[in-house]
Amino acid sequence: MKKIVDIKLYYTHTVLLILRIAIAILMLAHGVPKLNMLLSGDAHLFPAVMGMSPTLSLVLAVLAEVGCSVLVLVGLGTRLAVIPLIITMLVAVLYVHIADPFSAQELGIHYVLVYAALLLMGSGRFSVDHILATKLSKA
Repeated sequence: MKKIVDIKLYYTHTVLLILRIAIAILMLAHGVPKLNMLLSGDAHLFPAVMGMSPTLSLVLAVLAEVGCSVLVLVGLGTRLAVIPLIITMLVAVLYVHIADPFSAQELGIHYVLVYAALLLMGSGRFSVDHILATKLSKA
């Protein structure tokens, strides 16, 4: 019986790895163009969100979508890294796209659901978090 449990646990960690890599790459596809927009000086084209300037809104989106996605990709501080990503996606769904049809909001909702799962479950065994925790427990 124990062997079956171990196999399931291994698969759980494998699924978390696949989930982390996939969601991070997908979000980077949204974040890198925003980073290019920021670096090219076109921040004024980004929507001003909740009273912030377009530049500040863009900087916060880039920090979440690029910076936090890289952290999720390698599994470093995953539970903390997904919090800005959840906030960014909730702002996109509930503020930027609130008047749009559900089909325009659906992608953001999918991101929030995956990030919520990573927030609850963590990064798994195949992550920098696990390597650091293992080294710290041995020290």
